[in-house]
Amino acid sequence: MKALISPNEPVQNWDGTTGYRVAEVVTQEFEVAQPLFWVDCPDDCIADQWYYNTSTNICEPKPIQPEPVNEVI
Repeated sequence: MKALISPNEPVQNWDGTTGYRVAEVVTQEFEVAQPLFWVDCPDDCIADQWYYNTSTNICEPKPIQPEPVNEVI
């Protein structure tokens, strides 16, 4: 699979990780205008639910923020 990365759309996750938006996921890449670019991604990658991590240079799922825990007094 190929992920179309949009570096004009930065992603900042709740846990401090950053990267770029995964705009589209396809089986075969096609020509795109710069600054968009293609990268290989896992088969389960989903546009807008994953992001391109600029620290690891791979597509990863956006981290899910845990629910706050209510303290019982």
